[in-house]
Amino acid sequence: MVVIKLLILVAFMVLGAAFALINDAPVRIDLYFLRPELPLSLLLLMALGFGIVLGGLAGMVYFMRVKKENADLKRKTRLVSEEVKNLRAMPIKGR
Repeated sequence: MVVIKLLILVAFMVLGAAFALINDAPVRIDLYFLRPELPLSLLLLMALGFGIVLGGLAGMVYFMRVKKENADLKRKTRLVSEEVKNLRAMPIKGR
């Protein structure tokens, strides 16, 4: 299994190197105050990384909301269980 993972990693590294070699043309990007000239491959990788970070942040917001909802539901379940336990412990009054 380790050998397969290593082979997949090497394959991605070779593809990444080929991508960088093919897309080495300099590209000027206008960032209002800065106008850096970067290789196209680096610019694309930076855009990909930025997208991954933004997607991770969006996922974290969703995860935190679901985690809070889960904690609220557990608290409500505990309260209902205590109420049922108290109701079962109460003596039944006859007519």
